Amino acid sequence: MAKIRQDREFPLAVAEWGWRFHHFGIPTTAPVPGETYIPHLKIHVAGFETSPYGAQWMRVDPDCPVHDLVRTVPHAAFVVDNLDEAIAGKTLLGEPNSPSAGLRVAMIVHGGVPIELMEFRNAEDATREKQAIKAKIKSPPSGPRRGAPRRFRKPGARRRGRIRARSAGPRRYACFR
Repeated sequence: MAKIRQDREFPLAVAEWGWRFHHFGIPTTAPVPGETYIPHLKIHVAGFETSPYGAQWMRVDPDCPVHDLVRTVPHAAFVVDNLDEAIAGKTLLGEPNSPSAGLRVAMIVHGGVPIELMEFRNAEDATREKQAIKAKIKSPPSGPRRGAPRRFRKPGARRRGRIRARSAGPRRYACFR
């Protein structure tokens, strides 16, 4: 049986496989200000350079060779260290390609959602980035920190070694008394 992910946990792709979020692509049929045309893929992209959240608009030409799912459904994009290993055993939406120098990408599908996997060719930079991100991103703690103020603790919770007796009745947070 597959492990059920808790609210506070990151997806397996990030937490265990080491994939790093890069952007999310939003298909559109209308031109977007500031879009850039990628002629060999017949795709117009915009927003990535200016969005602090990694939002990227994409508009495809009618004769663009991308899968219909990529044309109509938003996708998440992740940076991987080895594209060939990352796509092994996955359902591909077309062949891996190179939209720009030093970058290989492939589109996979999971549960009807397209996922873009990106491999930057400089492995040293990718490893350094992965280590920096792992150091910054940790799952949030499962409960209040030791010594948290009373309003954030359950009644009877320990604080600096003291134990309070629980009251009879339903468990309630101290801040709602």
